[in-house]
Amino acid sequence: MATDNTTTFPLTEQAYRTLRKAIVQCEFAPDERLRVDDLSSRYGYSSSPVREALARLVEQGLVRSIENRGFRVASISVEGITDLTRVRLLIETEALRDAMQVGDDAWEERVVAAAHSLRLAEQRLGEGPIALDETWSERHRAFHLAIYSACSSQLLLNLIEQLFDNAERYRRYSARFRTASRKKSQEHQLIMKAALKRDEKAALGLIKRHIIETEKNVIDSVKTMHAQDLAQANASR
Repeated sequence: MATDNTTTFPLTEQAYRTLRKAIVQCEFAPDERLRVDDLSSRYGYSSSPVREALARLVEQGLVRSIENRGFRVASISVEGITDLTRVRLLIETEALRDAMQVGDDAWEERVVAAAHSLRLAEQRLGEGPIALDETWSERHRAFHLAIYSACSSQLLLNLIEQLFDNAERYRRYSARFRTASRKKSQEHQLIMKAALKRDEKAALGLIKRHIIETEKNVIDSVKTMHAQDLAQANASR
């Protein structure tokens, strides 16, 4: 049956949103094969919307298309998160710079509301990987999209949303290998305050550090994952 409250959308859009959410939330393992018939049965869509949804997800980098072999979930790798971070830094700093230049009262209200909502979600959480909490993850996404939302380039905004979903999949996957939680409330509050003050140097520096810190945590987790896989492989010999 279709999920994610998408039933008001056309079937292809429903299938796309449902599969995107499942992949971002790591319901499918990296490199796992995605069979159209299995997905149709699992989510209650016919094969045509599922195929179209998978094609869109290929364009967004969440799925790989293998000639004559169907589809697989995109891999998780150090090279992947490094490349993703490089592009995010270029695009998100430009979008934030533009948003601060043209943002109006409505933009400021969106940013403040999103930051407050995110802070409340984090305060309610105990110890553990916050990236695995669905409410926090949704509000975290909303905050990041809010701070860029005044950007005058719709293309940049579309790219940011696409890249954020890719980064979210890395965060969620790597969270299972972390030994300590990372509380981000203070980071987000500082970004918000600098952006609202139109302090370009501070705001851009903070968002860069925020993105790079995520990259470092993910790389550490991916290396831990690979080390565990190698140890298991050696033990089974």
